[in-house]
Amino acid sequence: MGEFKVHRVRFFDYMPTAIRAMAFNSRTERLALARADGALEIFNFADNYFQEKVIPGQDGRAVEALCWVGQRLFSAGLNGEITEYDLENLRPRYTVEAYGGPIWTISSNSQGTLLAVSRRERNFNDIQCFDFVFCDLLGRIISLSWHPSGTLIAAGMMDMIRIFDAETGRATHRLLVERGVGASKSKEVVVWSIVFLSDHTIVSGDSAGKVQIWDGVTGTLVRTQLVTKWDVLALSVSNDESSLVAGTSEGTVVQFQFISSTVGQQDKEWVRTRTFKNHSHDVRALAHTETAVVSGGMDTQLVVRPLLDKVEKNTQESALRKMTLPHRSLVCCAKKAGLLLFQFPDHLELWRLGESDGHGKPGDSLPVKRKPEKLIQLKRKGEDHICCSALSPCGGWLAYSTVTSFRLYRLQNNNISITKVSKLPKDLRSAHQLCFSPDSSKLFASSSHSSVIVVALNQPECKYLHTLKPKSGSRQPVHLLFASEDGKWLATANTDCEIHVYNLDKLKLHCTVPVYSSCPTAIAIHPTTSNLVAVHADQQIFEFSLVQKEYTEWSRKLQKQGLHSLWLERDTPITHVAFNPQNPAHIILHDTFMFCIIDQSLPLPEAKTPFYNQMTLRSLPEPQRIIHSHAFKICKNFQHLMCVSLLEDHSLVVVERPLLNIMSQLPAPVRQKKFAT
Repeated sequence: MGEFKVHRVRFFDYMPTAIRAMAFNSRTERLALARADGALEIFNFADNYFQEKVIPGQDGRAVEALCWVGQRLFSAGLNGEITEYDLENLRPRYTVEAYGGPIWTISSNSQGTLLAVSRRERNFNDIQCFDFVFCDLLGRIISLSWHPSGTLIAAGMMDMIRIFDAETGRATHRLLVERGVGASKSKEVVVWSIVFLSDHTIVSGDSAGKVQIWDGVTGTLVRTQLVTKWDVLALSVSNDESSLVAGTSEGTVVQFQFISSTVGQQDKEWVRTRTFKNHSHDVRALAHTETAVVSGGMDTQLVVRPLLDKVEKNTQESALRKMTLPHRSLVCCAKKAGLLLFQFPDHLELWRLGESDGHGKPGDSLPVKRKPEKLIQLKRKGEDHICCSALSPCGGWLAYSTVTSFRLYRLQNNNISITKVSKLPKDLRSAHQLCFSPDSSKLFASSSHSSVIVVALNQPECKYLHTLKPKSGSRQPVHLLFASEDGKWLATANTDCEIHVYNLDKLKLHCTVPVYSSCPTAIAIHPTTSNLVAVHADQQIFEFSLVQKEYTEWSRKLQKQGLHSLWLERDTPITHVAFNPQNPAHIILHDTFMFCIIDQSLPLPEAKTPFYNQMTLRSLPEPQRIIHSHAFKICKNFQHLMCVSLLEDHSLVVVERPLLNIMSQLPAPVRQKKFAT
């Protein structure tokens, strides 16, 4: 596998914020979730749950609810604004004021023609459906749900549920919600979530810990289930309305199914069937897909819990998934200067790596001669959060972008100074991704319609050179950029699954890699062979010759034989690819839980070959070790990886963010009584 001196970095204090809302689009199999800092993330459930897009947050944007209308995405929040998002340029498309107070919820009719939002304006509350308003003078509206026919709306309020006629705006029923046994008469019950089913059944979840089933035709209570001593914060129902889940402030998710309660009985009713405990804190958001329950909340983790009666057991599809770390890099390494750049929503941190003294055996911790040092903390300008950043390999340039602005700085590391470059090309307004050339002479910034702006860097200023555009006409954003070591090639990848390679000498498109059905998660160009290595969300690996414009023999062999099942079953994507200059046959990759060296000179592992066999091989004599060796060398000594990068001195930088460190910074969960305490 080879030996490396490793800089083990644990001082990147990355802290994701709580999940506040989510919405699942069953047609496109996209899940949108909103976090407490206003950022939105979109996961493609059809592509191994890959986080394909991130829309950065903004100061003051507090998203409380999300809603898909076809392929359009809307949000509403406590700032009283309704926002539609531009999913191609990863920014808000427009924002509409509701001309009132906070908006708690937003909901679309099944026809996709109307949005209903609840708002509070001075002394009254209302439901607004664009061109008409239903007013209610009595209580605050917290939750909404349309009847599938689009003719009725159920509104969850304080101590009650109201049903409105969508055509006239008149309230047809008022359902009073009990405050619960032993509850104070002065304490109102909040109906946090509500679902309106096609048979006119209404299901509500409230602050008294109850899930209640109502007859929406007669306005009567059918059944009450006390599921927690605390709050039921979220409800979600399956498309066929046979299953419903409730999220609580204890961190549990409770499932109800519409089944016969006794064997042989024809009549069906809502029966509590399962309780899942996958969160330590409040479950604020839920989505019920065809095969799984998706949940998120205060503990920041997105959890996909497969329903075992809907999937085949003991398969990859039946495995529980917990996603905390992003599927993109927030760390940039200046390999020539030994510097690290950490990206936060509101600032950047520039660190100098420490130095060790002496040498040791594999596994030894070397004494530190110089500790790591934070050189600069750079606060962003404006309200928009940082969406991308980059540090040049020489450590002399730093750039970052928001959705509305771009900043470039010149760094002097000797006296630790930073100078803003004031004159920027007019084309350089904002970027989705940034990348410097290996010699630090050029900056590449991905722009709209999968284009890339090329800028020449000079001492006093920078100069616009060219805009590289693909011939495909794709409107999707570029999420990966890689410039080759010799300065000749630039590779880009977008969320249309396209990989384009440009010739930087001629400043034109060189070739397009055959489009594969899964989105690329990491790309890199070999420094000597000019072969492009691409890894995709479904864990497949391809090697493409830029000289021959075809897949290499090694790549064809890999696809013909197939990757080992244990490699394919990993549930986090490869986010970085690099090469070892000391051994051109080595490809270095990493995901969240391991880094791997693929030795292209060794045979590929067969289906029955032990995959994780590094420790076993060490104990074997040399002849046996050679017989049992295969190309994939896996290292799991480091966990929760955010970056693995190779420095110019051939040492490795490994940036970890242990989940325990994230959990320790969360607020205290709801107190739960333990046995015998």
